[in-house]
Amino acid sequence: MKSQKIGVIGAGAWGTALSVLWAKEGQSILLWGRNTSLVRELERTRENKRYLPDVNFPASIGLTSNLRDCAKCPLIVFVTRSTSLRETAAQLRQTSISSDAVLLSCVKGVEPGSGKRMSEILAEIFPHNPIAVLSGPNLATEVSRGLPTATVLACTEPGHASELQNQLGTPRFRIYTSEDLAGVELGGAFKNVFAIAAGAGDGLGLGDNSKAALVTRALAEMVRIGTKMGGKLETFYGLSGAGDLVATCFSQHSRNRRTGEKLATGHSLEQIASALGTVAEGIPTAKSARECALRLGIETPIIDQVYALLYEGKTPAQAVEELLKREQKAETT
Repeated sequence: MKSQKIGVIGAGAWGTALSVLWAKEGQSILLWGRNTSLVRELERTRENKRYLPDVNFPASIGLTSNLRDCAKCPLIVFVTRSTSLRETAAQLRQTSISSDAVLLSCVKGVEPGSGKRMSEILAEIFPHNPIAVLSGPNLATEVSRGLPTATVLACTEPGHASELQNQLGTPRFRIYTSEDLAGVELGGAFKNVFAIAAGAGDGLGLGDNSKAALVTRALAEMVRIGTKMGGKLETFYGLSGAGDLVATCFSQHSRNRRTGEKLATGHSLEQIASALGTVAEGIPTAKSARECALRLGIETPIIDQVYALLYEGKTPAQAVEELLKREQKAETT
């Protein structure tokens, strides 16, 4: 499988990092970007200065802005924004990809309105293709530098999971397999919302005790909503749940954590998106997570406050105050 070309759809930081990682291991990569001018720049400089600077592209990375080119690949990896996945996948469907092609989602989000996970969107659009998901504490800049990383991969067909593990895993990118698509995806999606809360605490100077408490209660909240949405309890205590939660809430490289920090220091969402070059995934996911919680009747105080911060004009200080003055209770509830 090492000689088969991999189509990577999405030329942001994560799509670029995965392309570089796998190209260095001898894989032939075709990296697709929606923005034609960006693709031309990547071809010219062999570097993604906008999203992942100072990382050179190996020669085995090809570039395209035509989805038809990716349709020929036996493995197609989706690394778009969660809000763009449905549209991009629908466009790819028009290219008549093979029903044997494996579709791997590395997108972390839940669709607002429908509450669907990314793999569910792909299954709806490509009902005959095997679908897999990959998620974990995988910061793009560290992966691109070859720093040791672990992640988890789940697939609708267990046989494909082990094949992908062997094809995509490297000595510095350790892949564990799982059969729990829902849990793997939901952990990776919801942690972004909690990272915004963690960043807001950083911006307010609330300290390490506060952040440790937040992350612990965020994990409890993730378990409550994630298990109700079909994920397995043990998955949320693994790499795509607790692991990704810790990395995203504490890392200086986390866009979601930086978004919360900037909000707490007086920056607007527009200013933050301009500085980051993209909208942090936790922003749309906060909306879809709250919709899911309301629909399921689940108590999610942290998600509620992040939603209010992003969509109702509440200040970070007000959000913290409301969390702290909640009725005291046993830790198990």
